Amino acid sequence: MALRINDQIEIADWELTEHFVRSSGPGGQNVNKVATAVELRFEAARSPNLPGPVKTRLRRIAGHRWTGEGAVLIKCDETRSQARNREIARERLAGLVRTALERPKRRIPTGVSRTQKRKRIEAKKKRGEVKALRGPVRED
Repeated sequence: MALRINDQIEIADWELTEHFVRSSGPGGQNVNKVATAVELRFEAARSPNLPGPVKTRLRRIAGHRWTGEGAVLIKCDETRSQARNREIARERLAGLVRTALERPKRRIPTGVSRTQKRKRIEAKKKRGEVKALRGPVRED
């Protein structure tokens, strides 16, 4: 079952690996018997469906979830249902990739306005005058 990101990008089954492990947290004795938590692994670096710039942004966005082999690792143990944890993990991965698809806006550096420069100089002069008036009092 391929994971559809948008109209152009679809992640194939061979790129995703699901591994089910025992969950932590609430659940009583059921936690010790049933592997409900899911570890979803997406081979992002080897994916032919993602363009290079998207992979670079995904690596930056994924942070500690990006492995040394170039895979994104998502863990989910929110619910006691294996199927629901699987859905949540897939949704998280799709959200990460959608975020990486958005090209960040180019920052246009702004200069300091003439008024702000003038105010800064005036404040420095005023502060200098205050400091100049300090000191020993002369008897004239």
